[in-house]
Amino acid sequence: MSDGSVDHVDPVLECRNLGKTFSEGGANLRVLDAVNLRVEKGERLAIVGASGSGKTTLLQLLGGLDTPTDGSVHVLGQNVAQLAEDARGQLRNRAIGFVYQFHHLLPEFSALENVAMPLLVRRTPVAEAAEAARELLGRVGLGERLGHRPAQLSGGERQRAAVARALITRPALVLADEPTGNLDRRIGAQVFDVMLELNRELGTSLVVVTHDEAIASRMSRILALVDGRLTPPVDQD
Repeated sequence: MSDGSVDHVDPVLECRNLGKTFSEGGANLRVLDAVNLRVEKGERLAIVGASGSGKTTLLQLLGGLDTPTDGSVHVLGQNVAQLAEDARGQLRNRAIGFVYQFHHLLPEFSALENVAMPLLVRRTPVAEAAEAARELLGRVGLGERLGHRPAQLSGGERQRAAVARALITRPALVLADEPTGNLDRRIGAQVFDVMLELNRELGTSLVVVTHDEAIASRMSRILALVDGRLTPPVDQD
């Protein structure tokens, strides 16, 4: 019989009073101030803001690639900054996928090898990792380009491979920093179509930093980073 209680479900991502200050030349620069954010399973969030507003810094903090000056970031209920470096790396590999403006594929490896790499890092058997990479590359339209190295791929193909690499572990969260910013509008829209399709199919939460209004408008929620704080964007109508 139920006791009437409701099970608590942690959000995929939560930050509480997050702040970041950089010290340069004896001066302190406050980039982020009291940022609060909660992202649920499968949610699609766009973060917009002017160049230099701290969007990339925020994404690095959310992904555990940097540590906050104050406040905290929680991924799947775990306080990222309180984890040992090894445990933090394991959490990133298990739960977070990253997509950047530039693909950051390893030039000496094929598309298949690049996409399989996160699985190999977690010691998935080579044959199993290769099969998963082959299947996902096929789904992003690169089934005929498995053996090609990054230099042999077009810009759009490289970015689609980067998206596949970010999603190969079926992470709970994907963090994307201007994922289409280095592509023309048509190819960028195609790459983003792939990201949204996989977001729906895998239930992965998606947080995208972008200056592209067309990309932001396709997300379920938009927040603006202004003066170091996240706020709903001002209605432009």
